[in-house]
Amino acid sequence: MADITDDVSLKSSSNATVVVLGNPNTGKSTLFNALTGVRQQTGNFPGVTVEKRLGRLKIGDRQFDLIDLPGTYSLAPRSPDEMLTVNVLLGEAPANQEPDLILCVVDASNLERNLFLVSQVLDLHRPTVVAVNMTDVAKRNGIEIDLDRMSELLGVPVVGVQAKRRTGFDQLKTAMANAITQSPQIEHDPFTDELKQRIMRLQSACPDDCGLKRFAVTRMLFDTDGFMTNQLKSQIDDHVIQTLKDEQAAMQLDGQSIAESESHARYNWITNHLDSIVSQVQPKPTTTITDRLDAWLTHPFWGVLVAGLVLVLLFQLVFWAAEPASAMIDGLNGILAAIVNRIIPEGTLNSLIIDGLINGVGSVLIFLPQILLLFFILAILEDTGYLARAAFLLDKYLSRIGLSGITLFPLLSSFACAIPGIMATRVIKDNRERLITILIAPLMSCSARLPIYVLLIAAFVPAKSFLGGVLGLRGLTMFAMYLVGIVTAVIVAWVLRKTILKTGPSSFVLELPSYKVPSLRNLWQRMFDGGWAFVRDAGTMIVIVTIIVWAAAYFPRNDRAKLPASLANDVGIVESRARELKKTASADPEAAIQVDEEVSAARNRLDAYQLEHSYLGRAGKTIEPLVRPLGWDWRIGSAAIASFPAREVVVSTMGVIFGLGADTDEESASLRATLKTAKWEGTNQPLFTLPVALSIMVFFALCAQCVSTLAVIRRETNSYRWPLFTFVYMTTLAYFAALITFQISNRIF
Repeated sequence: MADITDDVSLKSSSNATVVVLGNPNTGKSTLFNALTGVRQQTGNFPGVTVEKRLGRLKIGDRQFDLIDLPGTYSLAPRSPDEMLTVNVLLGEAPANQEPDLILCVVDASNLERNLFLVSQVLDLHRPTVVAVNMTDVAKRNGIEIDLDRMSELLGVPVVGVQAKRRTGFDQLKTAMANAITQSPQIEHDPFTDELKQRIMRLQSACPDDCGLKRFAVTRMLFDTDGFMTNQLKSQIDDHVIQTLKDEQAAMQLDGQSIAESESHARYNWITNHLDSIVSQVQPKPTTTITDRLDAWLTHPFWGVLVAGLVLVLLFQLVFWAAEPASAMIDGLNGILAAIVNRIIPEGTLNSLIIDGLINGVGSVLIFLPQILLLFFILAILEDTGYLARAAFLLDKYLSRIGLSGITLFPLLSSFACAIPGIMATRVIKDNRERLITILIAPLMSCSARLPIYVLLIAAFVPAKSFLGGVLGLRGLTMFAMYLVGIVTAVIVAWVLRKTILKTGPSSFVLELPSYKVPSLRNLWQRMFDGGWAFVRDAGTMIVIVTIIVWAAAYFPRNDRAKLPASLANDVGIVESRARELKKTASADPEAAIQVDEEVSAARNRLDAYQLEHSYLGRAGKTIEPLVRPLGWDWRIGSAAIASFPAREVVVSTMGVIFGLGADTDEESASLRATLKTAKWEGTNQPLFTLPVALSIMVFFALCAQCVSTLAVIRRETNSYRWPLFTFVYMTTLAYFAALITFQISNRIF
């Protein structure tokens, strides 16, 4: 299953291309999944962040390549994402080919709204099939639809289906196979005579060779935001632009907005025909299950309380429920490393496989349980219809910084790990809002920062308490680190909204769909897509960077002959003693333990020397003048560089640098004691103090020292620009925040 990030697609010369369109919450993706099964590919359109899913369906002897586009209510483009959908339908870039068939999915219980999109699709005059989904829901509501009459009025095949139960699929496939060579049987035209004349005048103003179809001209006339006009400006001249402006100005003089002119015309057409299509054979229930649930779940108090509980549960599940699986993966890495140690002797190859490849692959897979669980939970919340309710309730709080309520789910998930949090932004439909959320998600203090906080707080923050022991200084310090990220994220979101991602005033429009029982197949598909996308796309970069950092810490390697005499002698002596002890059959167990400890200590000193003289150590010494104002020396700087594959690596790197070995962790008493007694080289001045500890924690609370996060940003935005921007702005913020923290606290303490 390959990613689609360029012009390569599933399509071959003999295959028919089918575009799957529909409003959100019509079951479009469920239908797509059911039709294509596992024969799917997921990726972004070339050069944009809009995700597309490709699937293959065989009907008879012919292959159909299905493209599942994002849900949309209209073909009036008001954003680059919506413009891309229109471009695909027109055969413009990035698709570069017109679809052979349009499969338009509508909700049987909400035909009036859904037929607005169908009406716009029919303007294309392309082979079209309308799939009326969720006919079972309509039947429960006492609604009966005359599909034959609907097909007669639209001039295209209409088929009733239940995507979740896979009913009506045979009829749908037959309709698709038959319609592939047929355009609509009637000329769809819902407009008044006056609007028709305006469209004809605009179309006649185009040169004969401009190639604009009636659909494009219609969209140019009604879409005053200019997306369509700008997209097609290479095909039109100044005369067409002036004609367009004249027609739009004349329409505004009539006292009705241009957008309202289209809406009124299409909805009048729908209303005039709906009675002949839909009949209420049974009284509609006065109070539905959705109404009863919404009385609680959208209540100003109880609804917010439930939303809060759901958010907490989501955080706990992602953070804790995935822990056993992550621990199992970590344990498997240890087993593989032990096997390599038995097969391959100590040396470059051994270190490359264990510290480079195994740790690199392990750092990818260890995130996988969290990602799979998060996508599964979000799919449940979205497919049941609850996600829209929670977003509606939380919107008034986040709207103050220019975000909507839906962004809270990805941001909360980022406290466990920014990677699944960033991938969870796919539930955000607005492109700019999604991008802002991606850019601030890494500021949430993830679990990888905890080892740094725990080590430094336990070692340097006094164990003082306040309010009779209710509040502790160490706990408050930990909370402050989380608060630093949250406050900074709010400020950054506000600045981004006002500057490089500036948008005009907008309203948060959200549909509250009916509550539904989610399809297990659909849940599994979305969970698999999210997990596989991470492993496939971000995983490669993570492994590469891990190997690069390993090489920087390993080379150049000094052999024993080039080591300082005192260090070489110490290592040689203890290793010689260990060999002699092993030859003695009646070895003293206590002596053996003591010698093993001496060997380990000598090798740790050797590793510390090798790291100091490696490219990584040299880089640390190079940047020492830059980090000295933060209270750091080259050793802390080297640990910060080494943590790029993962922030928590800074703890084990410090263990190596200070001669304690890579097995040390944040709970290591020896590491805490060593940091407390560490001195600036050549002086008796303590290296680590409370101001230095605060400076390090603030830096890691805000920095982008996580290649996994940057790789996922690259994948989700389909651009190197935004991960580079994230690294630069977060590193700059982290540096100056750490500088201010150290300089101020150093004067206070």
